[in-house]
Order: sequence, then structure tokens, then C-alpha cells
Amino acid sequence: MWTVAWTQNGVQHTESGFPDEETAERFRCLKVVDVAEGKDPRLKKKHTGTLRDLAEVWLTTRCGTKAEGDKPPMAGTHRSGNQDRYRWEGHLREAVGHLAPDDLDAATLRTVLEERLAAGLSPATVQLLQRLVSTLYTDLIEQGVASRNPARMLPRKFRKRIKPTYDPKKTPFVEKREDVAKLFQALPEPINVAYALSALAGLRPGEARALKWTNVDLNRRMIYVRESTKGPTKDKDSREAPIVPALHDLLVTWRQKNPNDLVCAPMRRSVRPRFLGEKTINARISKACEKSGIPVLTYYEAGRHTFASHWVLAGGSIEKLRTILGHSTVLVTERYAHLRPDLFSREDLARANIPLAPAPTPEPAAA
Repeated sequence: MWTVAWTQNGVQHTESGFPDEETAERFRCLKVVDVAEGKDPRLKKKHTGTLRDLAEVWLTTRCGTKAEGDKPPMAGTHRSGNQDRYRWEGHLREAVGHLAPDDLDAATLRTVLEERLAAGLSPATVQLLQRLVSTLYTDLIEQGVASRNPARMLPRKFRKRIKPTYDPKKTPFVEKREDVAKLFQALPEPINVAYALSALAGLRPGEARALKWTNVDLNRRMIYVRESTKGPTKDKDSREAPIVPALHDLLVTWRQKNPNDLVCAPMRRSVRPRFLGEKTINARISKACEKSGIPVLTYYEAGRHTFASHWVLAGGSIEKLRTILGHSTVLVTERYAHLRPDLFSREDLARANIPLAPAPTPEPAAA
């Protein structure tokens, strides 16, 4: 967090809690103007809008709107918008919605989150509430409606309490490369193709199920990931995933057998679902794991997570993996860094090695 300091009439004033240097500098410039105009910098700007009203506008933008009368529908900006609205209305609106943006401080927010913990919410869910408030305030600060982010001012000790108990480093994957082939061979078509797209190209489950042949360039051996079953990709950006030789041979053969628009068309043509069902894929992969003597895994674990894990185990670049997986930052991809074969090299261990046995006594020289 950033702190701003300024002087007026020989007295120094400070304001803390800014999330980045740009926001802090913008606030400082406003205070410079106040000082030049002779205004008291201690007077806080009062806002007529409450968090309930501001959050409603913010959530409408994230969730989108349906068509009403002459008004066309508006697409939401975030796939998680509906979950954000559910969390806000279920846990935060009544507790803090009546407050003005700058009236919600870290102490009040901590009390609200403590109450949710005491009511039985898991630490991971409470952390999502904290992140929701933080994201809301990031936008409010950019709009000049709020001057600080209370979610980022919570004590470190409390933030440790609301960390999720799940450790992504412990997520299981298909550890043996030959087991990936066993699993593929035990799956029926087109589920085996959907699995191969995740295990050999790193596509998310929704991206593999929504992949169209028009986005597969077998000549350049490249997959253009542009959409998912829910519309745009998770990060809203298209990306390219390379096609390895084994996947290329599979797709060449599969395209001749499956001329549909989708690479993995639905299995039940009579019902005509739009996409191959993810629950169906998970159930078939579970059975295939049992049949192949592999610990039962989900589609994500056996596919995309296995791809990323073996990429790192083979010494692949974390930065290149981030590009293939479509992560917004390399910090997300770093969860696989513990698998690097060079993480603890012999040279590293030699530097930390300290002999504990007594040094051998040299033998007397012969006369």
C-alpha cells in the first residue's frame, strides 16, 4: 500500500491505503490543488451514493442485462459476474450497503468477515468476499468515488486466517506419461479427443468442448483458442496452442471421421445439446482411470493439469507455459514451479553440504 504526505501551513498531513503509485499520485495532486486554494485537507469529500447503489451499477456492468422492450441486451464484462452478485447480495449488501464508500474502513470490514466465519462460512469463501470488496473498491478509486481500499488494509494476521485450505501444488495429475496413453485408449470417441486436447495442448475443459475445426490449423500445427462453452475464454483474450505430433496424427484421422463444425461434437445427437457434456466426460474419465489402474482424477486434473505438470517436469519454460495456458500472469503458472527437475540440483545441494565426520588424520610420512 502507498501513503501520501503533504504540508500545509507548516503542518504535515498523511493519507494511507492506496493500492498503487498511480492512485496515490492522483490523490496527491488533488491535495496540492486544495492547498493552493486554501482548503482544509482534513475535510473528506462526502459522497451521496451508498455502496448499495454503487455496487448495483458495478454488478450490472459485470453481469450484463437482458433485452427489455426497445433496449438491446448488454453483454457482461466478467464470466464470474453472477457469482459476484450472489455473494454481494447474500453476505455483504445488508451489512455494508448503507455506508458511503469512505465510511467503510478496515475495522468494519474485518468485523463483517469475522461474523461470516463465525456463521460457518469456509475461509476460502470469506476470502472471495474480501476479494469482491477489493475489486469493487479498485474501480471506485479509479472513478474518484473512494479514496482508499479497506480490503487491502486488513491486517496480515487476519488475511492468513482466510486463506483457502486447498493447496494447488497438491493437485493430482497423471504422473506417468505411459498412463496418459492408457487413459486415452480406454475412453470412447469423441471423449478421448476432448481429453487429448487438454492433456496434449493444455486447453481448458470448456475450450476443448467448444473448439471448432475452423480454429484448428493442421498445416501450421496450431490451435487458435478463441472461445469457450460460456462464450469468450476465461481471460477474454485469444491465444495459440501448439499441436504436438501425437495430437496432430489424431486430429488428421479424426477430422475425416467427424466432419461436424465442432471438433468434439455431442454424443447424443437426438437431444441435440450444444456441447459435449462435461459431467459425461468426468464420469467416463473416472471409469477409465479405474479400468487402467490409475487414481481417479477429474477431467481438469487428468488433462490440462497433467499437461502443465509434464511440461515443467521436462524442463519447459514457465513463461512459455503461461502463454500456452492463457494465464493472466506468470504468478498463476508458478504453482507448477515446484516440479522443476533443476529446482534442487546437485550443485545447489553441494553448496549447502557441510561435512560432519571428523577430518581424517594424515598418516606420518615414511622415514
